[in-house]
Amino acid sequence: MNAQALTVETTPLADIRQLVLLLDQHDPLLWMRRNQGLAGIGTAIRLEFSGPTRMTDAAAAWREVVEASTVIDPLARSGTGLIAFGAFTFDDTSTQTSVLIVPEVIVGRENGLCWVTRIWPTGETAPDIPLVLNPLGDEYRISLLPGALSPDGYREAVASAIQHISDQDVSKVVLARDLVGRLPVESDLRRAITELALGYPDCWTYAVDGLVGSSPETLIRADHGEVNARVLAGTMSRGADADSDNEAALALVTSTKDADEHEFAVQSLLGSLRPHTSHLTASEIPFTLKLPNLWHLATDVEGTLSDGSTSLDLIAALHPTAAVAGTPTEEALALIRELEPFDRGRYAGPVGWVGADGDGEWAIALRSAQVTPSGDITAYAGCGIVLDSEPERELAETKMKFRPIVEAFG
Repeated sequence: MNAQALTVETTPLADIRQLVLLLDQHDPLLWMRRNQGLAGIGTAIRLEFSGPTRMTDAAAAWREVVEASTVIDPLARSGTGLIAFGAFTFDDTSTQTSVLIVPEVIVGRENGLCWVTRIWPTGETAPDIPLVLNPLGDEYRISLLPGALSPDGYREAVASAIQHISDQDVSKVVLARDLVGRLPVESDLRRAITELALGYPDCWTYAVDGLVGSSPETLIRADHGEVNARVLAGTMSRGADADSDNEAALALVTSTKDADEHEFAVQSLLGSLRPHTSHLTASEIPFTLKLPNLWHLATDVEGTLSDGSTSLDLIAALHPTAAVAGTPTEEALALIRELEPFDRGRYAGPVGWVGADGDGEWAIALRSAQVTPSGDITAYAGCGIVLDSEPERELAETKMKFRPIVEAFG
């Protein structure tokens, strides 16, 4: 590809406290946590990828875009200058596309500092897009109903997976089910995004090419040679009161089943990162992460890059982790294709952003829904299945994981 020459200019901006209100109501671009992050408006360049090499192809294409760009960035901090938002499919064989989208305008906010980046074809006039806070559109309430895999079908799929594990075909496999619905014409997608951001402020709330959600799981963050990640695997529903909530957390940390599931995910991530790092550490024992609806077992990983990899190179190396696929990876993927009667699309794939220097932040697209231009909504939730799993409990866990999206649209 011959990348189009772009001119990129970042300037400071008075504090804008409501990034979501800047977004297009039908095609928002957002990466935000605790009301800090990046909001994109318009499209300067859209790049599409597919197949097994989609992420490495994206890394190569991004290098070409960067080389062809003139960047004026006096702030020179994470999130300024040339930025692309991205969302990648889970499976190599997915019929959906993976995308990198460079907006025409990006507004960033971090620790009270705001900036605006404008991006336009070199030689043309800079875009004059007013930064207007547009109020949210009319309210809507949508019911999401079982899709291709019914609750009974999911129980059967889990039972089949447990049998495969018992037969030692795999050690762990992550199985998902789907819910579907439809947005009324002209609905403001920012309403659902606002509900997610308010309900789950400690998660990454994202919107990229119709994929919206709030993910608790950082796949990788690369910043000036340092990398960090957060592994989540092992789940328990929150209790109804303080005592039952403490009991739920204790049950999670003492559960052999959840500990096994978590260890598979941690070792998967460490094994994928080691070739790219000179130093890599993980917390010695998992800690419990409290979300509004769930407890998770969590492990934080930190390291120092040694091979000049960009964040796009790293997501190519890491995906799919055992937390979203299983282990061994290829056997787990084959079993997912056998037992799930749908294409996951971008669910459980990497979603995030990359900068001109290759740094960036990427989460795993969990607690998410894909919304098509015509308004069709498909949401997914999955569970890690190991030998001690029980179909009824796994079904109940998916219901809890669906809650953020069901409540955001409902």
